[in-house]
Amino acid sequence: MSESLDKVRGVRELPIFPLPVVLFPGMPMPLHIFEPRYRKMLADIRAGDNLFGLSYFDSASSDKDVPPAGHVGCVAEVTETQALPDGRSNVLAVGVVRYQVEDYVERGDSYLVVRASYFEDDEEDSAALRANAREVAKMFMRVANAIRVISDERGNLPDISDTEPQKLSFLVAAAMEIEVETKQELLELRSTSERLSRLRDQLARVVKGYEERARLHSISKGNGHGGKKIEIE
Repeated sequence: MSESLDKVRGVRELPIFPLPVVLFPGMPMPLHIFEPRYRKMLADIRAGDNLFGLSYFDSASSDKDVPPAGHVGCVAEVTETQALPDGRSNVLAVGVVRYQVEDYVERGDSYLVVRASYFEDDEEDSAALRANAREVAKMFMRVANAIRVISDERGNLPDISDTEPQKLSFLVAAAMEIEVETKQELLELRSTSERLSRLRDQLARVVKGYEERARLHSISKGNGHGGKKIEIE
C-alpha cells in the first residue's frame, strides 16, 4: 500500500468541500474558509485526521445542488491554518489521493459527507512511462522557460525530468492553464500514460507560440537591435 492510500486507510466517511477548482494529489491548494458550515467542518477535521475531500463543482453552471454520486475528487490534508479574528480562516491543504463517491451520508452535519473509495493509477510498463514522462517534462520546461522570459523573471527552474511519472503528470496538469473541465478529466483518468499523452498533446499545441512570444519580447526589450538600445536626440 502506498503512503497516500495508507493515510486514508479506514476513512469511510469523508467530509467534502465542493468548489469550482480541481485539486491533484501532491499539489497545494490555499483556501479561505468563511461560511459557517465550513468553519464547522474545519473545526471537526482539525480535531480528527485533518482530511477532507475537495470535489469539483460549479453551482453556477449546474442544475444540481451538490456534485452527483459517483463523482471523482481529491482528498486534501490540512497542513497549515491561520485563524482570523472574525472566525474566518486561511488554510493550506495538500492533495493526498483521489476518491470516488459511492453515496452521501446523512448524519446531521451542516456540511456534506460522503462514503468514498480511494484509488491511484493502474500499474503500467515503467520504462515506457519514464520515456513519456521525460518527453512531457522537456516540453513543459520549454513552455515554463518561455513564460519566464515573457514575464521578465530571473533564476533557474528546478529540474523535473526525473520526477516519478504519475507525480509529474499531476504537477503538469495542475500548472497548465487549461479549462477546469479538462483538469477534471485528467484527474479522473486511471492511466498515467493516457494522462501524459493528453498533456503532451496540449503542450505541443502551445509551446511554439510561447517560444515565439518570448523571442519577440526579448527583441522588443532591446528595441529590436540585438539588445543595443539606440538613443534618439
